[in-house]
Amino acid sequence: MFDNLSDRLGNVFDRLKGRGALSETDVREAMREVRIALLEADVALPVVRRFIDAVTEKAVGQDVLRSVTPGQQVVKIVNDELVVMLAGDDPDAPIEGLNLNARPPVVIMMVGLQGSGKTTTTAKLGRMLREKQGKKALMASLDVNRPAAQEQLAVLGEQTGVATLPVIAGQQPVDIARRAMEAARLQAADVLLLDTAGRLHVDEALMAEMKAIASVSAPTEVLLVVDSLTGQDAVNVAQSFTGEVPLTGVVLTRMDGDARGGAALSMRYVTGKPIKFAGTGEKLDALEVFDPKRVAGRILGMGDVVSLVERAAASIKEEEVEALARKMAKGEFDLDDLRMQLNQMRSMGGLGALAGMLPGMKKAKAAMAESGMDDKLLIHMDAIIGSMTAKERKRPQLLNAKRKKRIAAGSGTEVQDVNKLLKMHQEMAKAMKQIKKMGGLKGLGALFGKGGLGAAMPGLGGPGGLPGLGGGKGP
Repeated sequence: MFDNLSDRLGNVFDRLKGRGALSETDVREAMREVRIALLEADVALPVVRRFIDAVTEKAVGQDVLRSVTPGQQVVKIVNDELVVMLAGDDPDAPIEGLNLNARPPVVIMMVGLQGSGKTTTTAKLGRMLREKQGKKALMASLDVNRPAAQEQLAVLGEQTGVATLPVIAGQQPVDIARRAMEAARLQAADVLLLDTAGRLHVDEALMAEMKAIASVSAPTEVLLVVDSLTGQDAVNVAQSFTGEVPLTGVVLTRMDGDARGGAALSMRYVTGKPIKFAGTGEKLDALEVFDPKRVAGRILGMGDVVSLVERAAASIKEEEVEALARKMAKGEFDLDDLRMQLNQMRSMGGLGALAGMLPGMKKAKAAMAESGMDDKLLIHMDAIIGSMTAKERKRPQLLNAKRKKRIAAGSGTEVQDVNKLLKMHQEMAKAMKQIKKMGGLKGLGALFGKGGLGAAMPGLGGPGGLPGLGGGKGP
């Protein structure tokens, strides 16, 4: 989402950090460019003014301009102010998740316009409560306007393993809310999720319905679900709901899209309510707790290693790691192990997601996008390994020219692709023997660095490949 803004800010700060000393004029000129970048990203004007004034006041101080690394100091100030913009006046306060400190069933009411993603987000929250917090949840659809809305939530409930309230045709939203409350008590549910109806725009009938449901259910949380792709309109919607419904937080959906990011950066300031969750994809596990510090780090190209580690922990099976560790202790690393690593990368979001979270990989990610390369690369590599026999995967040295042709034909690739994959395996086998010396996440360098993915497929790395991945000079 923040790619364009991140690139613009990165160019500004690269120029600042490239100078040995900064003057007040340099800083103010840089802030003018930052102002333009934020406005083009559709950030609300009052938010931009406050942000630029705060950064400029701190950045032109003598302690900054006379420091050894003034450019780095300015970047730190911008980072801190971005966190304040996203988190509010107390950026060091704990991240605000769901408030479940109430007598069960704790009612969470989902509100928002039609098409914002309320129903899917309701199911995602139910899944998160069940799997990560061990809570028993019940979901109920109060949307009697949109065709098949109640059936959609029932299907999502089956997919997530979260109970849903049975549908009674013709029942009105307030009556459904009363029945859901009673069902939640009888089933001893910890949390009741109410998926309310939306409209194409905010109107009096919608607000009256929201107030009636709130009076019946007494929700502990009222979460406004807004589509971040709608940009400044999302902020306007949030303002409308804030004045009518007692909101406790915001959920931004489609944060993985190509929106300019203005909604996310403006929402906290405009509504005064915290952004609690961010939807990062269509899958039912693609919901993250919104962490302002991590988001600010991504915007400024500093990476998000903490999220990467969390995603790895959720995606990688412990027994697979233990099996690989035992083989590494013996100095073994075959193509089955490589295949497992590639599948883990796909489950963690693919090449782009990983590159975006690793510090210093921003340019590599941009180069990948420019070349048109996507996660089909991982699929092609998996197809090549899948076209080999079990014996060949254990002992790649058995492959001769004839077998390589057959494998290439079977996987829909070229012989040179097979050779590049085998070369990659050799390099990674060497790297894995030294993984203990490399330590922790540095081992990922074996995958992205020279001889890693950069050597695996045409256009990715090596001579003439992508800079930052294979050591080449770029296309």
